[in-house]
Amino acid sequence: MTLQPAVKKETAYVGTGTALATVGMLIVFALLHGIMPQSVPFGVREIISGIIGCAAAAGNFFMMAVTVQKIAELGAQNAAANAAAAAKEGVPEEGADADPDREIPVDPAISERSRQMMKVSYRNRMLLQLVWVLLAFALPIFNGAAGVIPLFIPSLLIKARGTMGR
Repeated sequence: MTLQPAVKKETAYVGTGTALATVGMLIVFALLHGIMPQSVPFGVREIISGIIGCAAAAGNFFMMAVTVQKIAELGAQNAAANAAAAAKEGVPEEGADADPDREIPVDPAISERSRQMMKVSYRNRMLLQLVWVLLAFALPIFNGAAGVIPLFIPSLLIKARGTMGR
């Protein structure tokens, strides 16, 4: 499977944005540590936690994008099969003779397979994030807050982009 340009573009956007926001988070940690060193730790633990959290967040988005691409390819296969069937029946697919009210049939098997693929992808991605969250809070080599905050960044980036109309 070759990655579609849209998957590459969106993953680059989310990955870059998440990395920049994680650097911003680490700067805030450092500033707060300077003001309240007893309350807010800052060091290698926080930096490593932020980097792993950033990678987990960007990786989660990439895995979702790949799944959506696979589902879109299934839909394209369904559309191609419909076009072939319509041509065989002599029904024009496009153009002046095409019936604009004609419904394009969706293969229930493809629809169900697509739904299952998305469901499995979501479950696996959430499980991986849960494992990271548990490790970030349970292991003393990580800072839980610095590791978990980056997981929220991709969602905020996507919402901000949608709000701005891009």
